[in-house]
Order: sequence, then C-alpha cells, then structure tokens
Amino acid sequence: MQVQVETYMDEGGAERLRRFCLDSRVIEVADNIDQWHGADYRYVKVRSCDGDVYILRHSETGDEWELTMYQRSRSVPDSCNEGPGR
Repeated sequence: MQVQVETYMDEGGAERLRRFCLDSRVIEVADNIDQWHGADYRYVKVRSCDGDVYILRHSETGDEWELTMYQRSRSVPDSCNEGPGR
C-alpha cells in the first residue's frame, strides 16, 4: 500500500515522520519508535496518536513510501496534541 508522508527534522538533524495518509485517512504520528536502513531503502516504525503501530518502507531510489506492517492498539490512547514537531 502506497502512502503520502510528511516529515520534519528533529534537533539532531534526523528526519522524522509527522503524519501520513492512507487513501483519504490522515494518521498523526505520536512517536517515531525506530528506523533502520538497507542499501537503497529505509524502514520507519511509528506509533500513531490512537496508539496503533505502523512500519513504513521508504524506497530511496524511487522516493516512494509504502505501508509494510500495521498493528492495532489494545489500549486507550493518550492525546496527540502535544507531540514532537507540532
């Protein structure tokens, strides 16, 4: 599944995800959990404001993002109004 992603640079100069769109649904990112790199791609693991966890893959050669994993939260989420990059 291809997605549109909005990023920002943190204080250390690392690119972080702020929000992304799946079809017409906008998902706000509460936490950039982890990321890892390969030869021409990067995976990013994030938690959304509603507590769900996503792994997105960025193809650096094609400059495209895609959803590779989704896990629904089982707990009540915290508010996302004060998250990083806001």
